[in-house]
Amino acid sequence: MQKSFSLIQTVAISGVFSAVSCWYGFMFGRESARKELGGLIEDLRRGGSDSGCPPHS
Repeated sequence: MQKSFSLIQTVAISGVFSAVSCWYGFMFGRESARKELGGLIEDLRRGGSDSGCPPHS
């Protein structure tokens, strides 16, 4: 028995796949950017403490 999809079903399936792929890409990119900025902030903090300036109290 051969099952075939109609054009509307094919477009709907590809739309759902595209939306899920876009969402995963957005979330992965956001997490990657957060990690990169976190590392940059830590580097700046370490660089600031190594410069000999007293910490603010």
